[in-house]
Amino acid sequence: METMKAEYTGNLQIKLTHLSAGTVIYSNAPVDNGGLGTSFSPTDLVASSMGACILTIIGLAAKSHNFSIDGASVIIKKVIGTNPRRISEIGLTFDFSSVQPGQKEKKIIEYAIANCPVAQSLHPDIKRRIIINY
Repeated sequence: METMKAEYTGNLQIKLTHLSAGTVIYSNAPVDNGGLGTSFSPTDLVASSMGACILTIIGLAAKSHNFSIDGASVIIKKVIGTNPRRISEIGLTFDFSSVQPGQKEKKIIEYAIANCPVAQSLHPDIKRRIIINY
C-alpha cells in the first residue's frame, strides 16, 4: 500500500506528495473550469496515468522477455463530456517506431495494453481509442 498527501495551496492548485518517495507534483484546475491551467488537471492525471501505466506494464513485460522499449512513447488525449462533467474519452497513440518490435514482441505489447490496471479501474463508459504505431 502506498500513501500520498494532497494539500490545497490556493488558486485551485493542489500539491501532491508521494510520502515514501518524497516526489512532489502539482495539479491545477483547467482554465475552462475556472483554474489557471498551470499544471495537469486532476482529469489530465487520470488520462496520463493510463498511458504511464501501459508503458510501465509493457516495460515490465519487455524486461522479462529480454527486449527493450527504450524510446517508446504515447501521446495522450482526454475528452471531457458534460452532464455530468467527466472524462468521456481517452485516446492513446503509442509510438514504438524506435523499438521496431518483432511479431512476438508486438503480441506482448498488445497484451499489456489490454491488461493495464488503470484502464481496468476506469468506468466502462469511458471510450478508449488506442492506436499503435510500430
